[in-house]
Amino acid sequence: MAERDTLRTLEGNTISLNNRSLKLSILTKVGKIMAQKNSEKLPRNPIEAQGLLIKEFYKRFGKEALPIIEKVCGKQGRALGLKVMEKLPDNKLTTVAKAFSKSFNSNFVKIISISDEFFHIQGTMCPFGLEDTSRALCEAVMAIDHEYFREAVSDKIELKILKTIAAGDQHCDTIYTLKV
Repeated sequence: MAERDTLRTLEGNTISLNNRSLKLSILTKVGKIMAQKNSEKLPRNPIEAQGLLIKEFYKRFGKEALPIIEKVCGKQGRALGLKVMEKLPDNKLTTVAKAFSKSFNSNFVKIISISDEFFHIQGTMCPFGLEDTSRALCEAVMAIDHEYFREAVSDKIELKILKTIAAGDQHCDTIYTLKV
């Protein structure tokens, strides 16, 4: 019997595949499993993994999940803001924004304007993978960045999301303003 006419099980047993339709059925199933396994998009980093979790949570619980997502993301942002404060010489918006900008890929996010009162960025890709989900989900997740700046700079930082790819826009357009 040829090698291709047998199938080895996980236990090491050999199964004869003399029946042509059985062979075809098994090969078809194996092919489908392999195609499914290879087509599954896996996260490339912790932020994408967090985005997958957020999207699944939102898909399962809908709008009721948004306050929870915002609360947890806000806490994450505060923690990150406290951590960055320890490493920076001052808490000016310019200083914190420059430190923040080191965390994103400049191929997908560009700084439009930066000053001690104003930080404007635009992005063409969501690091959380929220493309074409909803504006409300984007706003909840952006509590991370908003609280990061509120903690590291001032609680008088306001966030405006002018455009978001989560809502189908071509790019994200985000402005942080220090209100005095």
